[in-house]
Amino acid sequence: MLKELSETHYGKNDFIFREGDPTEYFHIVKEGTVKCVKSSSEGRECTLKMLMPGDLFCCDAAAFDGGRHPGTARPMGNVSVLRMKKKSYFDMLRRNPDAAMEVIKYLGTRLHEAQEKAKVLALDRADQRLAALLVDFGLRSGVKDPLGVRLTVRLTREDMANMVGTTTETAIRIMGRFKRDRLVSGTANRLVIRDIERLKSLVST
Repeated sequence: MLKELSETHYGKNDFIFREGDPTEYFHIVKEGTVKCVKSSSEGRECTLKMLMPGDLFCCDAAAFDGGRHPGTARPMGNVSVLRMKKKSYFDMLRRNPDAAMEVIKYLGTRLHEAQEKAKVLALDRADQRLAALLVDFGLRSGVKDPLGVRLTVRLTREDMANMVGTTTETAIRIMGRFKRDRLVSGTANRLVIRDIERLKSLVST
């Protein structure tokens, strides 16, 4: 399998693929952060998710049914991505039932995450959804900081709003409250979670 993987490097002004491009490769983030976005008919971008080292992407329905990419993948700074051609990937799955089972498990996890996100968007308050997002990024990409846990991914208020299904104005207001309550501090370029346990408690209330 390793010989089928190629490593590609991208800069912040590059595109890994664009919305509407054919699905030719499966990708794994090796280093850096990748933002997946979707554009509206008016040209506005909506952030779908942030991908970090170890995350597999382009492993969705479009890749399997021959469709085109439903969104755009763009590096957030310098990024290294491992990629494998679809034909090589499918050949590998045919030869290796264990690998095929892992892909099925992965797709099942993605489906479960989508169902959970739909439930959260329908039932949870906006502050709970935003707290859950911050906790998730803190656990996945946080590093120790004198004030708490610093996120290594840059999150704008618009990114946060898109990912939790609220308006940018609401996200700004909630983050202002989180700062006053000393749950977080800093800016999009250096956001620090000061009390991750209290954020976790907020998610479950």
